[in-house]
Amino acid sequence: MKNFIVYCFLFLLFFSGSRTSLMVGYKPIYISKTEAKTINFESPREIINQGKIYIKGQYIFIGDNGLGVHVIDNSIPENPQKIGFLQIYGNHDIAIKGFSLYADNFEDLVTIDISDIHHPLETNRVKNIYDLHETNYPPNVPYYTYFECVDPSKGYVLDWVETELSDPKCYTTY
Repeated sequence: MKNFIVYCFLFLLFFSGSRTSLMVGYKPIYISKTEAKTINFESPREIINQGKIYIKGQYIFIGDNGLGVHVIDNSIPENPQKIGFLQIYGNHDIAIKGFSLYADNFEDLVTIDISDIHHPLETNRVKNIYDLHETNYPPNVPYYTYFECVDPSKGYVLDWVETELSDPKCYTTY
């Protein structure tokens, strides 16, 4: 009887406790709220996730979803020149009227003066105009895809990466 109790104790000791389940899912990539609202004009770079194309005068503006806008001088159509990259995190769309470029910057709408295309200047910001609810979920994934729940205290979700997750609590229901 004593041996039986010892074996039961050892069995419970080795085979009880929490079990971690690993599965493939998505993890958010965060950017700080301060950095996300900083708009910069940088050197030209490669397009990562092409968005919409906008033509204004001699310039072509090509969106890079979530990252900003590429600026190309097309004054010589046979030889377009990359001028630079207007970094606007959380950007998905732009419009231009006169010398004002309007862009979404996460939940804000920003106005940027592009009269000197090499030195664009933010002139206005309308805060909290857009809903960020959809950034809480990885885009274009099947129903019941698991992902790491978003933690707003870490900043804004800039992107999602597929990775192995340990006991994810969130999943898509759309």
